[in-house]
Amino acid sequence: MKKVAVLYDFDKTLCTKDMQEYSLIPSLGYEEPGSFWREVSQLSVSQQMDSISAYLYWLQKKYSDHGRDLHRSDFQGLGQNIDLYEGVEEWFDRINQYGRDLGLEVEHYVISSGMSEIIEDSRIADRFRRIYACRYYYDEKGIARWPALIVNYTTKTQYIFRINKQVLDVSNDDDLNTWVDPKVRPIPFSRMIYIGDGLTDVPCMRLVKEYGGKSFAVFNPASIKAYKTASRLIHEGRVNFMCEADYREGKDMDMTMKRVLEHMSADAYLEDLDGIIK
Repeated sequence: MKKVAVLYDFDKTLCTKDMQEYSLIPSLGYEEPGSFWREVSQLSVSQQMDSISAYLYWLQKKYSDHGRDLHRSDFQGLGQNIDLYEGVEEWFDRINQYGRDLGLEVEHYVISSGMSEIIEDSRIADRFRRIYACRYYYDEKGIARWPALIVNYTTKTQYIFRINKQVLDVSNDDDLNTWVDPKVRPIPFSRMIYIGDGLTDVPCMRLVKEYGGKSFAVFNPASIKAYKTASRLIHEGRVNFMCEADYREGKDMDMTMKRVLEHMSADAYLEDLDGIIK
């Protein structure tokens, strides 16, 4: 079977808000998570830091301000508190089966600027072939010492190429940068689908769309701002489709994804037929 890769942002794409806002930031004494993010933004501007680097530093600092180190164990259980959009938990098995019926093997990947430690603790972690997200390096005592991986808005695109070539180990740069004929890469861009919610996803959305894959902008129907953002992405030609972030069977997201898989299956069949004729 031909492989299809579905790539997801996480925050506001599969869950209703930034994953840190459910439990992590409130545990640091913030009544309103926006206060934490404003401090991160101020640090980023004043020190000319990448915003994701600033966030990872500030999180460690806030733990230190409370008189304790940030431990790996501090993330335990946080993923269970994530409020997923309706239908997300049933989505993966249903889409996988629909793909199999079309002769496609569907794989799911996360490419997120959120925390790998939280996503890996979520109820849907085992649905993903790989989770690419920010995470810390921990010492022998489990204390966070340094960012091990920083996934920001533009470096996200690196992981699309890793998936395209199936060089999934983030420490393997040699194979990632070795030239491979696009025609023989395991998962061509034309069989990739990127799902995101906002402007920070634009580099990935555009890359997948312009190389023949499909991009979705999803939005929370309760948010006028989110709807306007998705509409803007459609108007500017950065995505192929916009849908409510409702993953239940029969909803727009479900029906559109199925039509995309049907299209990819037909294209794969014609590619094989063309190869036989030649």
